[in-house]
Amino acid sequence: MSASLGRRALAEAVGSAALVTVVVGSGIQATELTDDVGVQLLANSLATVFGLGVLIALFGPVSGAHFNPVVTLVAWFTGRRTSGGLTPRDLAAYLPAQTAGAIGGAVLADAMFARPLVQWSTHDRSAGHLWLGELVATAGLVLLIFGLTRTGRAQLAPVAVASYIGAAYWFTSSTSFANPAVTMGRAFTDTFAGIAPASVGAFVVAQFAGAVVGLGLVAAVFGHPAPDRTGAVPAPVPDEPELTAPATP
Repeated sequence: MSASLGRRALAEAVGSAALVTVVVGSGIQATELTDDVGVQLLANSLATVFGLGVLIALFGPVSGAHFNPVVTLVAWFTGRRTSGGLTPRDLAAYLPAQTAGAIGGAVLADAMFARPLVQWSTHDRSAGHLWLGELVATAGLVLLIFGLTRTGRAQLAPVAVASYIGAAYWFTSSTSFANPAVTMGRAFTDTFAGIAPASVGAFVVAQFAGAVVGLGLVAAVFGHPAPDRTGAVPAPVPDEPELTAPATP
């Protein structure tokens, strides 16, 4: 990519912050407007779909719009032997930027709704079926993003990734966080979209396991990329979400 590493890292931080602000803020707004949990989730998922699509379209040309350590690590792994792939230096900039941005986004959302800036979530999400949901959500996200890249259709990422995350809100038991940075950020808010700190570790492990499964599916379905193909990927999660990311990316 032509942008400097500093600009790309900033884009990842701002994009991750905006994504979590959308996820957490829409969750707070939904719970203030209705007591119907189904309507709350619908509002939260729709806001995430539109917000994620816009963020990917906006920041994709700068940083690839990963907003997700899983996507960044898979992009590095698949492109590590190519001239255009991510480097360890890129990883050292992207991963902290994504995590710090996600935490900042949760704090910003709480501030906008006059909530305590940092209040650890009490929403326990510790159960095997939820971990399976995260594995499935993340595997699907990786398959989608890198499948599009392998088939030369990466330009569809804003619509495709946002649509997938919106669907995964509803078809996964975990509501598809699918993003370690977003997962950590959402631990900082005791609201609809929060996750208890004690639940974060297992979610992150499930997400990385899902990334391995998704990468295996990419190789099995689409084969190996051409030798000089770039490893940069124009997408988050969020999640997922998370897309990415979400009860979200």
